[in-house]
Amino acid sequence: MKILLTGASGFIGKNILEALSGRYHIIAPTSAELDLTDELMVERFFSQHRLDAVIHSAVRPGHRNAKDPSKQLFINTRMFFNLVRQADRFGKMIFLGSGAVYDVRQPMVKIDEGYFDTNVPADEHGFSKYLIAKYAEKVDNLVKLRLFGIFGKYENYTIRFISNAICKALYGLPITLRQNRRFDYLYVDDLVPVVEHFLHNRGVYTAYNVTPDAAVELLAIAELVRARSGKDLPIVVGQEELGPEYSGSNARLRAEIPHLSLTPLTEAIDRLYAWYEANLHLVERERLLVDR
Repeated sequence: MKILLTGASGFIGKNILEALSGRYHIIAPTSAELDLTDELMVERFFSQHRLDAVIHSAVRPGHRNAKDPSKQLFINTRMFFNLVRQADRFGKMIFLGSGAVYDVRQPMVKIDEGYFDTNVPADEHGFSKYLIAKYAEKVDNLVKLRLFGIFGKYENYTIRFISNAICKALYGLPITLRQNRRFDYLYVDDLVPVVEHFLHNRGVYTAYNVTPDAAVELLAIAELVRARSGKDLPIVVGQEELGPEYSGSNARLRAEIPHLSLTPLTEAIDRLYAWYEANLHLVERERLLVDR
């Protein structure tokens, strides 16, 4: 199977590339090699490569540590439409979307896919995902996988909570969180079998929330990290009240893949903690001293 993977230098794309490279022929160009916002470059690429699938994980990030969060709407939609215009030149597309498509202005408590289009997201990131999802409803060979919280190796440890907590624990620093909230946190390794399923199977639906079975409080995660470290570290919470929940129902995904096995959170944290222990040279202590 010959697959184009976009965004392979990012956190999620890098994990997918690492997991699938041994079993598939993966083409993972850099943005310099394939500028997805350049329609002529994209057309030329597809005229030279006949593909079985596209896994589209490239995204213009808008998080608080992004080098340039501008033009998210323009870039995210342009990348998608330049790819989907070539739909007759590949077998199927797997688009990695976001729970932001449901509109992050209100709490999401195990929200299901049927809620889509109840609200139009007001933020640029969510609106770009909304526009893509609306158009994708008309595309036969496309499935949308909506991610909420996801964590694992290669993520930005300065802003991503679980990695940040682990790295602080390894350096003996207090574990900090701005506000306790309930999140759906999927271990990135558990995304791979879902992607593989849709590489080989046509789903009943075109959109699936890819989430764990239960949401978890950030404070509970901090306590798991502290227990794993074996250190008596303080946990500092900025705001006392519980913030809005951000979680999605995985009932549709469970019906699609009944035997899907998800890594227990304690085990996933243990694995990631061990990875950071072995790769602590990649973590700059000074970057952990300022909460972002």
